[in-house]
Amino acid sequence: QVQLVESGGGLVQAGGSLRLSCAASGSIFSINAMGWYRLAPGKQRELVARIFSSGSTIYADYVKGRFAISRDNAKNTVYLQMNGLKPEDTAVYYCYVDVGSPRSGSNRYWGQGTQVTVSS
Repeated sequence: QVQLVESGGGLVQAGGSLRLSCAASGSIFSINAMGWYRLAPGKQRELVARIFSSGSTIYADYVKGRFAISRDNAKNTVYLQMNGLKPEDTAVYYCYVDVGSPRSGSNRYWGQGTQVTVSS
């Protein structure tokens, strides 16, 4: 059983910054990856960023140079620093954690989502 709690969303003007946090707790034996997806009205869910256990990262093209994902392994927490926000970044942001499992390989758990709204 794994739970993720997100925080840090809110309303910001274009060009502003927000820092999202997502803390995982529960039966975590190992973490393969943590990351963020977002869902905006009228759009499909899209991957924003991902960080692997090695520290390697992946970013969507539209956030490269603006967003930065990081983690605190001791706290099982992943962060998303968002700079230079644009109105098109408006969405509900969902964090996830891929927890290692010897039998199944990996199990994915999701946070509750946090709203990010960027005004013009």
